[in-house]
Amino acid sequence: MVGFYLDHTLCRYNLPESAPLIYNSFAQFLVKEKGYDKELLNVTPEDWNFCCKRLALDLEDGTSLNLLVMALFSGQAMYYFYNYFDLPGALLCARVVDYLTTNNGQKTFDFWKDIVAAIQHNYKMSAFKENCGIYFPKVKIDPGRYLHSCPESVKKWLRQLKNAGKNLLLITSYHSDYCRLLYEYILDFADFFDMVITNALKPGFFSHLLSQRPFRMLENDEEQEALPSLDKPGWCSQGNAVHLYELLKKITGKPEPKVVCFGDSMHSDIFWLVTIVIGRQASREKGKYEGPKAKPLNASSKKWGSFYFISSVLGLENTEDSLVYTWSCKRISTYSTIAIPSIEVITELPLDYKFTRFSSSNSKTAGYYSNPPLVLSNDGTLITK
Repeated sequence: MVGFYLDHTLCRYNLPESAPLIYNSFAQFLVKEKGYDKELLNVTPEDWNFCCKRLALDLEDGTSLNLLVMALFSGQAMYYFYNYFDLPGALLCARVVDYLTTNNGQKTFDFWKDIVAAIQHNYKMSAFKENCGIYFPKVKIDPGRYLHSCPESVKKWLRQLKNAGKNLLLITSYHSDYCRLLYEYILDFADFFDMVITNALKPGFFSHLLSQRPFRMLENDEEQEALPSLDKPGWCSQGNAVHLYELLKKITGKPEPKVVCFGDSMHSDIFWLVTIVIGRQASREKGKYEGPKAKPLNASSKKWGSFYFISSVLGLENTEDSLVYTWSCKRISTYSTIAIPSIEVITELPLDYKFTRFSSSNSKTAGYYSNPPLVLSNDGTLITK
């Protein structure tokens, strides 16, 4: 089986458009429904430099932390921002903290419940059907503004995988109605996948007990009664990895069928199984894939620096000795097999191509295909210029 997570893997977003939409879906709720200051609605281009994967928010004192390591914060309630849907929320939370600190003199905060309410209002299971909130109605009206369709090279590659006898899986935490919109837009109604799992609620899909997350078949995008086991492929909802693997054994006739998954999320994709990481890191290979020129939310923030390393640690001078890999960068080489900028960069390779993988016997950059990010050198040391 070859599995694909949907967001930022097969479905690539036009980040300069989608990020403000996500931000506004939260901010407008806070202003209109919870009485927050309308200044939250005004965002400058410079504000987006705050957004960087690996940020964490202390929910009590409002501090935003740039994670060099994954520390254990005893007794503290923390939220970690892992993906491109989270990051606009990181900016919003920081602006809320700044406003409450400056204007009200607050030192502790309880606004997180209002952020959760904004998420529930805009992204609850029935929001797409009800045309609720800001996000789904905007994407419905003009999906081409926010989404990039899959290149023909990717579609051709998916067909090659199917023709080679691979079982293809698409998995997402979205409800099936929004998943169908994305699927139809990016793949133009093509029937590539043997199985589509919606409302998977990763990473719980990989860790919940069978009784907690049974599969449910879909009828007109509505979930039906829970299934005691998964008997056939198709479109379904919820579920768990154990029942999926049992079905794969049945389909392939193999006691230990092999699975490879393509995903982008450190939290819900990488930690729970070995994946191929779909990143937005710059590749040295020019011409094959440049990708949309997304300015906000990229791999380097003027506020926080590079996603891959932190410089001038503890006040040291900016020398090679003071440059340290971030916790996020280390997780890529520890938990994933290979890392690529996009699926498109591998579509011209033979299906039996042998990749150099991340491993303890290789350098930390060995698994990046076709080259390490520009900020990292080939031998795993850090470029200082």
